[in-house]
Amino acid sequence: MVDLKGQYAAIKNEVDSSIQEIIDNTSFVNGPKVHQFQKNLENYLGVKHVIPCANGTDALQIAMMGLGLEQGDEVITADFTFAATVEVIALLKLTPVLVDVNPDDFNISIDAIKKAITPKTKAIVPVHLFGQCANMDAIMQIAKEHNLYVIEDNAQAIGATYTSTTGKKAKAGTIGHVASTSFFPSKNLGCYGDGGAIFTNDDDLAHTIRGIVNHGMYERYHHDVVGVNSRLDSIQAAVLDAKLPKLDSYNNARRDAARKYNAAFADVPQITTPKTVNNCEGICDTCDCHVFHQYTLKVDNVDRDALVKHLNANNIPCGVYYPIPLHLQKAYKDERYNEADFPVTNQLVKQVISLPMHTELEDDQIHFITTTVKDFIANN
Repeated sequence: MVDLKGQYAAIKNEVDSSIQEIIDNTSFVNGPKVHQFQKNLENYLGVKHVIPCANGTDALQIAMMGLGLEQGDEVITADFTFAATVEVIALLKLTPVLVDVNPDDFNISIDAIKKAITPKTKAIVPVHLFGQCANMDAIMQIAKEHNLYVIEDNAQAIGATYTSTTGKKAKAGTIGHVASTSFFPSKNLGCYGDGGAIFTNDDDLAHTIRGIVNHGMYERYHHDVVGVNSRLDSIQAAVLDAKLPKLDSYNNARRDAARKYNAAFADVPQITTPKTVNNCEGICDTCDCHVFHQYTLKVDNVDRDALVKHLNANNIPCGVYYPIPLHLQKAYKDERYNEADFPVTNQLVKQVISLPMHTELEDDQIHFITTTVKDFIANN
């Protein structure tokens, strides 16, 4: 699904020299490279504070800890996403409230959010799924009306740009009160292990979070808040800092691949290609609203699972993100949930399939992948 070897080959000298420098000076944790990457990412995003941490799941948990959410507080998030989003809510003894998503862009439904709000609701966690932002104008308005926090889960959309109804542009992860991201190797900006970060423009919240990530310490052996041990190591920061200047070109390469996928599938009625905001295709020369962390199709009147087997038999990797709704996962089942409230999610889990998407995709690979998909559909 990704070609990390090919990507590494283009930045090998810079990555190798940076890692060797860290080994030579033994600054393995919270070293100069971590602070350098932090500052460079702040500048790239246009956000006041980036707080690196050990992984994306920690980033979500720490963001919620920083906001002071208390046991029993309700947190609304999408049913159609990876489990980490709801996992941290449950770990903190908060009450997860799962809601349905849109059928076209797969992001959290605004109407579903509105219906789910109760006096116990304290936060909304929109997940910018597969590489483009949820409807942040509407979400921020809802949050303002109900005095709620907004925690952006930006693990899949780093580098994407959100354009508000006023025309103002902002990078994904810089719009809500706080955001989290993951630097897992397969992400658009990925390291060579685990890594994550929290973003915020709130000075006080940033101060609190900086203590939380380091055992609650601002001064050594003085524990002012309850914290965790979650730090980005210097080697991972060095890899990320080498990749950051290339992030826009990486995302452009993904958009170019998406454009070619879309063109190849344009004449296949059983396939719905990814829809992007404003119907701009997300792949025009001036648009950066979608960064295609995944290229996810919907198939209709097609045996999706048989298609997966056919692709695998032809040595084409693919993925089903996600095969089981969160509200049906054993760990998160709750009698509060009504199947009638999840019509879109329950349908998507039967239809979606994601094809290879990365910066190194070549035309002949895309041709082989798309031809294999179309041949299966034509013959079944």
